[in-house]
Amino acid sequence: MKTDIQIAQEAVMKPIVHVADSLGIQLDDLELYGKYKAKVSDDYLEKIKDNKSGKLILVTAINPTPAGEGKTTTTVGLGQAFAKLDKKAIIALREPSLGPCFGVKGGAAGGGYAQVVPMEDLNLHFTGDFHAITSANNLLAALLDNHIQQGNELRIDTRSVVWKRCLDMNDRVLRNIVVGLGNKMDGVVREDHFVITVASEIMAVLCLADDMEDLKLRLGRMVVAYDVEGKPVTAQDLQAVGSMAALLKDAMKPNLIQTLEHTPALVHGGPFANIAHGCNSVRATKAALKIADYCITEAGFGADLGAEKFFDIKCRMAGLKPDAVVLVATVRALKYNGGVAKADLNKENLDALKKGIVNLEKHIENLQKYGVPVVVTLNAFLTDTEEETSYVQRFCEERGCEFALSQVWEKGGEGGVELAKKVLKTLEEKKSDFKVLYEDNASLGEKIETVAKEIYGADGVELSPTAAKQLKQLESLGFGKLPVCMAKTQYSLSDDPTLLGRPEGFKIHVREAYVSAGAGFVVVLTGAVMTMPGLPKTPAALSIDVSNEGVITGLF
Repeated sequence: MKTDIQIAQEAVMKPIVHVADSLGIQLDDLELYGKYKAKVSDDYLEKIKDNKSGKLILVTAINPTPAGEGKTTTTVGLGQAFAKLDKKAIIALREPSLGPCFGVKGGAAGGGYAQVVPMEDLNLHFTGDFHAITSANNLLAALLDNHIQQGNELRIDTRSVVWKRCLDMNDRVLRNIVVGLGNKMDGVVREDHFVITVASEIMAVLCLADDMEDLKLRLGRMVVAYDVEGKPVTAQDLQAVGSMAALLKDAMKPNLIQTLEHTPALVHGGPFANIAHGCNSVRATKAALKIADYCITEAGFGADLGAEKFFDIKCRMAGLKPDAVVLVATVRALKYNGGVAKADLNKENLDALKKGIVNLEKHIENLQKYGVPVVVTLNAFLTDTEEETSYVQRFCEERGCEFALSQVWEKGGEGGVELAKKVLKTLEEKKSDFKVLYEDNASLGEKIETVAKEIYGADGVELSPTAAKQLKQLESLGFGKLPVCMAKTQYSLSDDPTLLGRPEGFKIHVREAYVSAGAGFVVVLTGAVMTMPGLPKTPAALSIDVSNEGVITGLF
């Protein structure tokens, strides 16, 4: 069996200008990054803004397991299947982070015969968007510390600096550091921190901004510290907005690449879903809706994180109304949720399947609360049995969901035609009645409790004394009407990664809360989730290499 990177490297790509031409995008509307990558120009985005919008289809999944679910693979394969049915469709994805790529998760280009290419470029430096975001983030950090060093006119309390430096790499030793050591000219000694770039507020700001004007307004609102009276100090106060925007000018433009079958894909932005809001950029999604009849996009991790934030943050802010949701699961992952060890997942086990399918059930219920029609797909494996597949199909159809088997990993677009037809049928027969989960006017505590009870299935919320104090302060500062961005483990509906299936009788433990005023939400840290991940004992980086001919190996 060929590896994902072997399949990607054997692909014969079309020049990106030909892929763009299939959408009616002319050469003058592109900014080329070699033969197979391009950015879509601001002028083109302005030209298409009054076009009729296509249908918006979200792909999400059950909670991820070591068995794998194939959410991105399904998204890519579904886009290819729409093309097989002669539908004008475009895929909208997030850009991968280097952290997981060199850590444990691997890349994020799909898999098998449902991938976006060039796969190596996408997973490594791509068009430099993440470097621009990292640079803008750390420029602001440098300007902040320089302001303190040069007299501290804004009377910043150095014990209340909240802006963190960032790096797009898993590096646990940078979570908590001390800066300013040395002599007097080396700065003020204080504790500092790093987050991974995909958790930087600038990543969220870029992904939620409509245009350069909106980007600059959001950058200016970002809170970097509090002064000695407890009032917020912003990037605007530090006069940092213009220089940050200059660094982000090109990163604001969506990137165009292709699938293995030449279906166009806009890949832009990449906030983590277990920490940030987990969706590709609003600009790319809105552009995709104006370019094609169908936009197929994804949200990170399981529906309790990615889909919830897609609906309650991205759609709320951008005025988007999804028309259908595809919920991805695998028989293997459902059996894993039912207590089967990873080594035994290839064996038929209906009892474990029936026990673990409650995880899928909860995600179906959650998605239906938003008023959007749901299609469930099983990402097929050779070891799945007909009895197992039939059981899942009956289970879904009894709950009002269309069901389809997906074989896109093995067969590409052809393996997703059944799913594409079910999605098209759903779009024709069921009208979306989309609504967000909570109102803007609810308190921050009420919003947190609503997500915890309605989406996670928790009995309630336990706030640490620190979190309770922070939420009270944030409301007093006028941030109470913002949506909440829950930072939680992706592996469980609870905040305990070991609780699989559909846990009951638990509480969500909130340890900290802070505002991302530029992005426009309040981040709520639960359990032990980290904003700077670490590497595993055997990182994926140890297996990655490049030959004398320049061929990369070991990337997956």
